[in-house]
Amino acid sequence: MNTKSTKSAVGEAHSKLILVGEHAVVYGKPAIAIPFPLKVKAVTTSYSGNIMLESSIYTGFIENVPMKMQGISACIREALNKLNQPCYGLRILIDSEVPSGRGLGSSAAVAIAIVRSLFSFFEEELSDEALFYIVQISERYAHGKPSGIDTASEISECPIWFEKGKDIFTIESTKTLFIVVGDTGRVGDTHTAVGNVRKKYDMEPLKVQKSLDEIGKVVDSARSCIIDGELNSLGRLLYINHKELINLGVSDEGLDLLVETAMKAGALGAKLTGGGLGGCMIALASSLENARLISSELIKAGAFKSWYFSSNDNKLYIP
Repeated sequence: MNTKSTKSAVGEAHSKLILVGEHAVVYGKPAIAIPFPLKVKAVTTSYSGNIMLESSIYTGFIENVPMKMQGISACIREALNKLNQPCYGLRILIDSEVPSGRGLGSSAAVAIAIVRSLFSFFEEELSDEALFYIVQISERYAHGKPSGIDTASEISECPIWFEKGKDIFTIESTKTLFIVVGDTGRVGDTHTAVGNVRKKYDMEPLKVQKSLDEIGKVVDSARSCIIDGELNSLGRLLYINHKELINLGVSDEGLDLLVETAMKAGALGAKLTGGGLGGCMIALASSLENARLISSELIKAGAFKSWYFSSNDNKLYIP
């Protein structure tokens, strides 16, 4: 009988949304990301054998994980190395609300929750810097050369300003943001979308650079709008950003339909979020009631799922 079976520890993480700046961030422009209260929970307990993982996509020993979970395996090993603990004697249960492949940062959220649960289990302090370092090991498996925006935004409880190779800092809003998310139900194709932008850049460098520069200006203005509470202006900036993403070739008919549906339902602004070519879109609402209406209209228009929330309490609602 395992006498340690009652010991357990929980780690949690939220997902994220790119508010403005996706794709242009690859070309040196800034982006703003915000917390999204879809959660991942990891529970670590004592176990009498090799490390056992339990999740919706795989249950088994850590050494036998499928390719898509090798980053998680590496992340666990690095966390235990930092803790000076053997890779043995633990069971890790992963419970995720975050759909994968939608631009919501599911892989980083899972890794953050696991690392937090491990450090809590061994009763060790975990700095944000150490957490970022360990999770980025997992993200390199998932994304090759991750920018770090997913990990940084999911560690933070506030909107963040992200610029590749520069310091990340938080943005404090003076007013509550009412955000609606619409899921197309289709896995976003970030790899193809990034490739499309690169091809367009090679063919029409001046035209594409103009769009990238415009997105950079949008992000800079959006930061001021968030700080000053100018939500009407922020909404207009989101919609401008979406039009430039259309110009870059990363939106599609399904995303455009949901964006226009949100605008007709009274959204202050709307755009795709994440890589595009599937995945999710977001809208900025004027109130929680307006957010509920927009969310309902997105479902009527064919969204696979929709959620809405306010930034002051991060309570998640469904229509």
